[in-house]
Amino acid sequence: MKSYRTSDIESYVRELASEEPIPGGGATSALAGALSVALCKMVGHFTVGKKKYADNEEDVLRIMKEAEKLQEELLILVDKDPEAFEPLAKAYSMPKNTPEEIAERERVMEECLHNAAQVPIDVMDCCAQALDLIEEMLNKGSEMLISDTGSAATICKSALEAAALNVLANTMYMKDKDYARALNTDVARFLADYQEKADKIFDKAYGTLLRKGLGR
Repeated sequence: MKSYRTSDIESYVRELASEEPIPGGGATSALAGALSVALCKMVGHFTVGKKKYADNEEDVLRIMKEAEKLQEELLILVDKDPEAFEPLAKAYSMPKNTPEEIAERERVMEECLHNAAQVPIDVMDCCAQALDLIEEMLNKGSEMLISDTGSAATICKSALEAAALNVLANTMYMKDKDYARALNTDVARFLADYQEKADKIFDKAYGTLLRKGLGR
């Protein structure tokens, strides 16, 4: 059996635990989102070709295709987050000895904050799409893997919430308060719609497993 500890996973975890600021919560939320849709796709593999789910096969294949696309987008965002953070970190060390230097520093920082906030917003968007797919897989995928479907929803919810915090960590410093409020509104909308959806998926999976375990 393959040992995942010898792969890039261990390397990433060690980097995350180091004193370096990147990777951080933003990149990790994207990675968690990618893992959640990978689980969703795995459930599809164990559904396709099964006689019991023949009527759902076309939909399951579509879900798997969309999950693959989201997985790739989220993995790209794993790299984009530190790329967006690095210029912001440099902006903090820009000189501020004269009014001109202060103005330039503020301009650069504002631009960097906008860019840094965009990545976790994109992560939230991907996670929202992922939860729609996971919900559909819960209803159309193999019930034998309902624990994996429920796990996918729980992981995706965590990714969504972690990304939300990373958006706010940038908007709180923005001088453009209208833009910051717009982003914060997007965050609130994603959370309002998809935290509840993730909880419902978990509750259904949990309840189903509990009833089956007790023979009810």
